[in-house]
Amino acid sequence: MTLGVVIPCHRQERFLPRTLAALETALAGREWRGALVLASPEGEALPRLSERWRVLRAAGGTRPLTPGAARNAGFAACGGSWVLFADADVEVERAWLERACSVAGRDPDLAGAWGRIEEWFVDGERERPGARDLYRVGEADADSAYTATLSFYRRDALARVGGYDGRLNSEEDFELGMRLRHEGLRLRTLAPLAARHWSAPRPSFAELGRRWRTGLCFGPGQALRIYAGRPGFGELARRNAHYFATLAWWLAVPLAFVFAGAGGLAAWAAVPLALLVLLALRKRSLRLALHSLLTWNLMAAGTVVGLVRGGSAAPAPVREVA
Repeated sequence: MTLGVVIPCHRQERFLPRTLAALETALAGREWRGALVLASPEGEALPRLSERWRVLRAAGGTRPLTPGAARNAGFAACGGSWVLFADADVEVERAWLERACSVAGRDPDLAGAWGRIEEWFVDGERERPGARDLYRVGEADADSAYTATLSFYRRDALARVGGYDGRLNSEEDFELGMRLRHEGLRLRTLAPLAARHWSAPRPSFAELGRRWRTGLCFGPGQALRIYAGRPGFGELARRNAHYFATLAWWLAVPLAFVFAGAGGLAAWAAVPLALLVLLALRKRSLRLALHSLLTWNLMAAGTVVGLVRGGSAAPAPVREVA
């Protein structure tokens, strides 16, 4: 089995040394080639790379590559009958990759796999754990609707559905999983621990601003626009139902005023206050409860923007830099 490896990197260069070292260890003794795709035209200096890596960068003067466009560029460059996509802040576990390759070699019907990902935070000089199971995939092997952050795909399966959708600013993983499943292709989560994901402490209020600036919150609306009137729209709508509920709450403002005056507005305003209290009790933190409410409102606004604007018409070009 030959392997291709793709690392899409958007302003995550500080985590790359850890990511690269883990991959070199996990892939030792295997036949593989890698593509590091720098999504921004400019970025920080890169760590030293082995001769196995090609480095691609968004062409100067263009907009950053979307997550899907970066992955597609790496997919085209790396080769391999199976391709491992690992985000630039992910530390892959050798034991998981060994098992994933073994399963892939024995199961011709498997299109893709991922597994449990631990969350870790870098807080100044301190490193501390976050969620033990970031995506709540569980400890055991199971069927999966999609993969994210660490994805292991059969090249033929990914090529069959056209790869990632480069028009989306986010939701590219779920949308791809939906297309694979609609083609009858199978995705799995595999034990044991697959990887560790590193980031600044989250949730944080600064992260909300980053989501808007980078367009991450536009993805759900972009996907809904693409699937309007097509199979898959209902599945996307159900996935984002809480954002639609938030939008419905916004739209209730004029109705509350017209039909009930000031009393109606007071009742309208009481809804988020009651929800804040319930969330604070559930999360045992007023700060986390407020963060959740703000996230829902931000993502609801982003969904509207993505629905109105749509996604990128064409991916930004890339150039090889190493």
